[in-house]
Amino acid sequence: MEQFGDRLGPTVDLWSILRDIVMLLTACLICGGLVSRAGHSPLVGYLIAGMVLGGPGSLGLIESPHEIEAISELGVAMLLFSLGLEFSLDRLRKLGPRPLWGGVFQVVCTLVLGAVVIWPWTGSIPAAIAFGAMISLSSTAVVLRMLMERSEIDLPHGRNCLAVLLAQDIAVVPLALLVAILGGKGGLVDVVSQAGRLLGMASILVVALLLLNRIAIHSLGTLTLHRNRELTVIFAVATGLGSAWAAHAVGVSPALGAFVAGMLLGSSRFATQIRADISTLRVLLLTLFFGSAGMVADPLWILSNAWVVLVATAALIVGKMLIIWILFRWLGQSTRVAAATGLCLAQVGEFAFVLGALGQENGVVNSELFAMVISTTIATFIASAFLVPAAVGFGNRMATLFGPGSDQTENAVHLDAPPDIILVGFGPAGQAAARPLIDRGLNVSVLDLNVHGVRHANRLGFHGHVGDATQLEVLEHAQVPSARAVIITIPHHQSALTILDNVRQLAPAAHVLVRSRYKLHTDDFSARGVIVIGDEEEVGLRLAESLEGWLADQPSPKLEGRPDGEPA
Repeated sequence: MEQFGDRLGPTVDLWSILRDIVMLLTACLICGGLVSRAGHSPLVGYLIAGMVLGGPGSLGLIESPHEIEAISELGVAMLLFSLGLEFSLDRLRKLGPRPLWGGVFQVVCTLVLGAVVIWPWTGSIPAAIAFGAMISLSSTAVVLRMLMERSEIDLPHGRNCLAVLLAQDIAVVPLALLVAILGGKGGLVDVVSQAGRLLGMASILVVALLLLNRIAIHSLGTLTLHRNRELTVIFAVATGLGSAWAAHAVGVSPALGAFVAGMLLGSSRFATQIRADISTLRVLLLTLFFGSAGMVADPLWILSNAWVVLVATAALIVGKMLIIWILFRWLGQSTRVAAATGLCLAQVGEFAFVLGALGQENGVVNSELFAMVISTTIATFIASAFLVPAAVGFGNRMATLFGPGSDQTENAVHLDAPPDIILVGFGPAGQAAARPLIDRGLNVSVLDLNVHGVRHANRLGFHGHVGDATQLEVLEHAQVPSARAVIITIPHHQSALTILDNVRQLAPAAHVLVRSRYKLHTDDFSARGVIVIGDEEEVGLRLAESLEGWLADQPSPKLEGRPDGEPA
């Protein structure tokens, strides 16, 4: 063991990092639980836990804040990777160009207005521009996490938020170059050549991810997934984290690289299962991210400058909300959708930490301005835990006061309409149950671990997904809560019971039919209030029908030698 420790080198103390991670996660668990019991988002508790345990002005119990911060950044990448799995190239195109342009205009407008407002206070044009760059971005981790939890990512304001956040992630690199120029780190020629190099490297990265994903998917397609589940988990984690590393290596936002990789996988039949497989890792890394974000703030500085932080936070929230609201109204969206989008994105994003640190390093941002931006960013994170859930109601109220309640954009259907019927298991029993559904104009989804069964479902015009339906996350991603009916044809009794309980939890009003292989287990299903079709009973009925048909074709038995036809 000592020999192993020596090989790690004197600068790496894995056990102290592990202790700090466990300590931070435990504090997040306690604070998040207390905040949840108070009826608020646990995200607030995670931030408070980080502020108390580590960073300036804290108890100083965390000794590895930078290492934890580096690990936690992967949480945002995994969030974008899982979101990319839900957005194939075709689905991304359906977002339309307007929300993406709205993101570009929002970054430019916020940067300019923020610089103009702060300039009298800083007395420096470079510092004012750097401030505008820091506050122009919103928080991908906060907004998308909460929209996904609330199943609002497919609503009009959710699609707007996704498009704006993607545009902002793309803008991180130009903004970082801008801050470097403000600090005198390179001339125009150097910046243009560096931008060209980044564009070329990003193009190569996309092509490489496309080829690798196709090769990997083809390889997985030859496997029987229920016998090789660990391979899918490894593939999901390696792809998500590997794409984030590759993007970072070429100088692009790791979260954006992970999103592209997820999007390329999104059209594969493995997307549903992969989303479920990485959900636990994503939750863990995101919790670390919010805890480490809290460690950046200095609670003592915040307390001593409480009024400045409160006024700056309120001004930023109102200002960014109004900018986004006005821009999306200008782009032709309704007051309802524009106002809800503005409220969701009315915070400063995590990349403010990166741009602020870069500004400090280049001498553009002084410690006072950096402390104010960081403190305000944390405050807007906490405020967003209350603002994002209120966005829909806020949009409704603003539509009543200031404008029309709906328009063509608002009344559009979801990008992917929810399924009418979900078939779990597509073996012989599932295929027989599906025959009446063919060419009926219904949206039918099929969940099966067998790749061949999923292929057959797709050939019949259904939406086939490879996934383990005993996992609650798989059923959520398959949109079970929106389904009108669920048919469970899994022969294994305990697996079918688990699936049934999960379906009842997600969709208590859905019409559910369950296959029971043996009559012995029928009562277990019936007690849960579903319609049960028993194999043994059905087999007996079919045997009886066949026997009756055969008897009907037979001649009457000869009863010779028996008086009055008395049987022997």
